Formats: sequence, structure tokens, C-alpha cells
Amino acid sequence: MNSAQVDAYLRRLGVEHPAWPTVDALRELHLRHLQSVPFENLSIHLGEEIVLEEKRLLDKVVGARRGGFCYELNGSFGALLAALGYDVALLAARVYGDEGRLGIPYDHLALRVRTVDGGAWLADVGFGAHSHLPLAFGDRGEQEDPGGTFRIVEAEPDAAGVRGGHGTVEAADLDVFRGGTPQYRLEVRPRVLGDFVAGAWWHSTSPVSHFTRSLVCSRVTQDGGRITLSGRRLTATAADGTREVRELETDEEVLAVYRERFGIGLDHVPALRDPA
Repeated sequence: MNSAQVDAYLRRLGVEHPAWPTVDALRELHLRHLQSVPFENLSIHLGEEIVLEEKRLLDKVVGARRGGFCYELNGSFGALLAALGYDVALLAARVYGDEGRLGIPYDHLALRVRTVDGGAWLADVGFGAHSHLPLAFGDRGEQEDPGGTFRIVEAEPDAAGVRGGHGTVEAADLDVFRGGTPQYRLEVRPRVLGDFVAGAWWHSTSPVSHFTRSLVCSRVTQDGGRITLSGRRLTATAADGTREVRELETDEEVLAVYRERFGIGLDHVPALRDPA
């Protein structure tokens, strides 16, 4: 990223250029990203190509003021953090699904970020409802966050009996829990953006991917809650967990919510695309 791209990205988030790549600056960038850049899968249903290349991600997230799913959001955020001087590693994860089953390889992309004032952090602005702030990567106890109570622990062997890593504590796979429920299993080996192309393709095309079977657009609100548009269902969740749900009846209402609540201007309402 060049300096003009960095400045444009920071304007998108509504933050000043940090003087140093510190953990406090990382926390602000992480939270503002969740508040400003929605988690959404609209491209899949609008017939838009998803390309995991830095320029294309910046064109979408910054230039077009859109959101995306994990590969796009954490891919672009990782590029921004690296340009700001952070030590960033892209990590692959497999998401826990029904009955505790793990998803496909390269199911999810998350970030390990090291700061100049010490420590490593799990940054993830692309998992939907997750931590609002980075999590301490090496902390194995409970971590309280506005998004819930989180733990990062060494993973047990998977269904094939494989523990992951290379037999050392430092290299073992890690399980990320939220509220006592496992969210995803994280590999600690650094990857490059191109490694995730197959995962992004599968999630964009497979008839069993939840991304092809649903429409979602969601972001954290300024008061610590969340607003989500799933098809025509608008859900406003307050910071205390209380919810207000309503069905939008007209296309005009749906387009207005995309525009006014998520900053996304569309000329027609997205409809589920048949992946078959």
C-alpha cells in the first residue's frame, strides 16, 4: 500500500494516522473497522467476482466503500496494519459447525499482529459476531471483551487424531472459544493471501456453504451493539443483548437500510443466487 491508499483507508475508518504501531492504536483500528466496514456476502449474490489480491480488496473496501467476508476484510485490514508498521501474519482457521465438526481447510482467515510495545494479538474483523478488540494471543485464560468472554487454548486432536502443529506447544493448533463455545481452530503457521483462494471459491460457490444459502450484512454499532440485515429481516441488537427484529416489506426499505445503516449504495435488492 502507498501512503495515499493508507490515508484513504484511515479516512474510511474515521481515525487519525497512528504515530506508532502500538496495541492501543491497534485496538482503535480494530473497533473502528468493525463499526465502519460491514461483514457482508452480497458479492456472491450480485454476481461480483471476489479476487484475493491486495489492490482488488482495497478497491472494494476503500474505493467502493463496501464490506466483505473474512478473506476480504482481514486481508485488507492486514495490508493496512502492515503498511502502518505492524508485524502481521495471516493465519488459516477451520470454523466449528454443527455438532462440533470442523469446516474445510482455509475456512477462515485471521491475523496475528505484533506491536512495538510488546505482545502478539489475535485480530479478526471478519468473523461476524466476535471480539470487538484484539485478543492477547498468548493468554490462555478468559479474556473479557465487549463482544463476550473469550479463551484461546491449545487444541485437542481432531477427528482424525491429529493435534496439528509440529509437536511443540508453540506450534500447536489453537481453539478460540466465545462464551464457552468453540468458534474456530487456528493454525499458527503464517500463510499468504493466495493460499485462501480455494476456500473463498468454495464458500462462494458450494451449495452447502452458508454464504451461498443466505444474505447477510452486519456491523458493530457505536453503542457496542450490532445491526444485521439478513435478506429482508433487520435485527438491531443492543449492547445488553436485547433485540428488536422487523421485516422490511418493500425494496425501497431494504435499499434505504443498506444505504443509511451500512453505507452501501445498490441499484437493486440482492436476491439469493442458486449455486447449483
